[in-house]
Amino acid sequence: MTVLTQKRPHVHTDPARGAAERPGKTGRWRDEVIQACVYCTQRQRLRRTVSIALVVGVVLTAINQLDVIVSGDATASTWVKCGLNFVVPFVVSNLGMLSGRAERG
Repeated sequence: MTVLTQKRPHVHTDPARGAAERPGKTGRWRDEVIQACVYCTQRQRLRRTVSIALVVGVVLTAINQLDVIVSGDATASTWVKCGLNFVVPFVVSNLGMLSGRAERG
């Protein structure tokens, strides 16, 4: 039986930080994040993801927090939750867009 092993890059340790680093890994990851941000912040895509976030955020806020807001019992915690109701669908729609981009090549 033949066992195939994947060759791993040599791991360098930085004595000043005490951390293991792989050469070139950080720069490539940073470039990919920058490219993803540029892609997601193009006007047409941003318009779509913000629209999704607004609609879904309003619906989630109405479902989860409207009774607290209407009764006047909203606290700072309630408003943070309401804000996250908009942030989460924005992030998810961007990740979906990036995922579709990766599948297309």
